[in-house]
Amino acid sequence: MAAPIRRGLSAAAAAATPLSSLTDALLATRLASHLLTTPHLPASLLPATPLPLPVHLHILRHPALPPASKLSFFLAATPPAASPLLASTFPALLRALAAGSPPLLDALLPFALSSPCPAALLPSLLASLLSASRLDAALALLDAAPPDLLPRLAAAALPSLIASPDLIAAVPAIRRLLPIASHPPPVRATNRLLLALSKENLSDDFRHVFDEMSKRGLPSNVRFYNICIHAFGKWRQLDMSLRLFAAMKAATPPVAPDICTYNSVIRALVVGGRVTDALVTFDEMKSAGIEPDAFTYRAVVSGCCKSFRMDDALRVFHEMRGSSAASDVVVYNSLLDGLFKAKKLDEACGFFETMVADGIQCSASTHNTVIDGLFKNGRAEAACRLFYELRRNGQLLDGIAYSIMVREFCKEGVGDQVAEALELVKEMEQRGFVVDLVTITSLLIGFNKSKRWDLEEQIVKFIRDGSVLPDAIRWKSNMMVALRGPQDRGKDGMPMFSFDGNMDDVMSLVNPVGRTDTDEGPPDNDPKDDWSLSPHLDHLAKRADSLNSSVIFTVHRGQRVQGMGAKSFDADMVNTYLSIFLAKGKLSVACKLFEIFTKMGNKGTSYTYNSLMTSFVKKGYLKQVWAILHERGGQLCPNDVATYNLIIQGLGQMGEPEVASTIINRLSKKGVYMDIVMYNTLINQFGKVGKLEEASCLFEQIIRSGMKPDVVTFNTLININAKAGRLKEADKYLRRMITEGIAPNHATETILVFLHKEIEKKRQQDK
Repeated sequence: MAAPIRRGLSAAAAAATPLSSLTDALLATRLASHLLTTPHLPASLLPATPLPLPVHLHILRHPALPPASKLSFFLAATPPAASPLLASTFPALLRALAAGSPPLLDALLPFALSSPCPAALLPSLLASLLSASRLDAALALLDAAPPDLLPRLAAAALPSLIASPDLIAAVPAIRRLLPIASHPPPVRATNRLLLALSKENLSDDFRHVFDEMSKRGLPSNVRFYNICIHAFGKWRQLDMSLRLFAAMKAATPPVAPDICTYNSVIRALVVGGRVTDALVTFDEMKSAGIEPDAFTYRAVVSGCCKSFRMDDALRVFHEMRGSSAASDVVVYNSLLDGLFKAKKLDEACGFFETMVADGIQCSASTHNTVIDGLFKNGRAEAACRLFYELRRNGQLLDGIAYSIMVREFCKEGVGDQVAEALELVKEMEQRGFVVDLVTITSLLIGFNKSKRWDLEEQIVKFIRDGSVLPDAIRWKSNMMVALRGPQDRGKDGMPMFSFDGNMDDVMSLVNPVGRTDTDEGPPDNDPKDDWSLSPHLDHLAKRADSLNSSVIFTVHRGQRVQGMGAKSFDADMVNTYLSIFLAKGKLSVACKLFEIFTKMGNKGTSYTYNSLMTSFVKKGYLKQVWAILHERGGQLCPNDVATYNLIIQGLGQMGEPEVASTIINRLSKKGVYMDIVMYNTLINQFGKVGKLEEASCLFEQIIRSGMKPDVVTFNTLININAKAGRLKEADKYLRRMITEGIAPNHATETILVFLHKEIEKKRQQDK
């Protein structure tokens, strides 16, 4: 009885099912079975009329079918004119291909373009291509898209391009699409793009994106402003950083600066050589109720130490120790370096003990600073003892520490010391440290001075399989071929650095921070905001144009090796060989090398220009010095303290020590720092023209600035006073030198012999 009832229900169910649904199921099963064996679908299997939507979706969603088979079915069974079907089938196909085989998405571009309504297909196809990292296919789609659709597609593509794993590779496409997009990317995507460009130091791309955003209106987002202020400050575009700070307050609604904003502005001021303004901003930030953090103290202390404002640096440091900010080893390292460079040896050694007592874990940079500082303060034995003790205990030492030891061992050219330097280089290689160009140059100098060419053969054999030496040999070979090759004689008799200006032009060139003084207050007609929490920054922002002159100043010295690896290898080698040629007096060869280098489209660094200026000053070619200074200003190559030392020396040789003194006073008012070399040079120049009172005033200025005079300072003062017959003054400086604990050198002995003769001569005259 039950069996007949079940058969009756089955028949009733079959009768209730529409015939078309059964046909669709059978057709879908047949097509799927065929596609499982081969991806190609013959036309004989397809009916004359378009397949219904359920058949399409069944095939496209079939879990067992390969993506190539689904694509083949779609292209064969979907006519471009079937717009009602495409609205459902095209997204299903995109999901299937993106999940199974993303490269197959590229084949859909011709189909989407030939569709009667590409606006319905191209955006979804572009999104799938970008999500699948098919960047080339996505760019091909944008190139082939209809012009009226391109702005909308570009706007849709930008967020996906910015979110791609390899953002830097997508930057050219982003630059091309950004101006034509119908609307800018979201602010979070823009911040991600700008942050990546800043980290990669792509300043041109960064400025392009920023300019496009400026045309469309800057977003009211504090992170956007912080990223831009930091980036422009890093690239020494202080005026842009200050304008952005002012734009934050003028935005609608206003964007309140936070701790990151102030940190970025302070760092921009320090990099721009305006340490005085950075200190005022630091005080304003605290008055505004914003608590400094470790990054704030790092920027302020670093700027003070690099500008020899050690009293300010120590004041800020003690404030940091009493605050809730975490102790930062970078701050300790900056102070340690500043004390050594200010010739405050006892204070530096005591501070090193303070650092250990505070529980600060010394880094490799800490040890490098102490070793280098001890050497440069005449404590070579202590430096060697520290290095070998650290090496024996297995504590932090890096390749820079070894390079410092090699440099010092090779400086005098003593055979045993050069041999020890060679052993250290071998140990560097064994420990995996890079034997860089600086280390090799130090060795070659030591070999040349000691005439130990047998050692040179050892080092060549030892590091010939490394990366630096083959590159150096290859570059030297190419350089010599360029120097020996046929040269353009058309410029013979013409100066390489042309400059027809006068002394007034030179005075304007050496003004590194604009026309107005740092300590100048706001004009009377300048409206003030009595409610502003940063009046000094507001004042700086209003005169931002005057802060960036054609010649910019940096508190960082120009380095011979820029630390950019293979990208700057040619620049490093040019600087190295320039130094060698100039040291040998081959000024014409050095100039020819510089000319060949610049014709290749390369730019010199601060070290390059300073090296050339040094030789021109020594030979008395002062007009050429001003010409080089003028050219580097046009190249926006930042001047450092070494540049101004050369300017002071050149003016002294011209018999213009008063002008040099004026420059020092002007730079001092603007917060630009002077090192002991600059003071020693000017003291010597004043002594040569008999202006001993001015020289004594400079000595007192050294003391007030927080620096400690070195042996050259005292030698110069003793010498110029002795030669002027001021024997009591010379004796006073000699006694003070002994009291300060400064050890005399061979020059001191020569001066003392002369002083003794003058004293005896004076006694004979008194009798």
